[in-house]
Amino acid sequence: MPAFAPQNVPTVGSIAQRLGKKTHQIAYLIRARDIRPSGWAGNARVFTEADVARIASALRRIDAERSKTN
Repeated sequence: MPAFAPQNVPTVGSIAQRLGKKTHQIAYLIRARDIRPSGWAGNARVFTEADVARIASALRRIDAERSKTN
């Protein structure tokens, strides 16, 4: 099996699955934070692990803010 197998490529769908969020939430953060894909795999945008960490951090901040107001 190659080291760079398709299931290891961070796309919007795989990031959402990994972080336990819906794809539209991940897509929104990518647009809102102006996160650029590192490349394309067909029609799918591919991101780096640093991008995944940035998205996860933004989600944690959003969740923390929501828990403060509730």
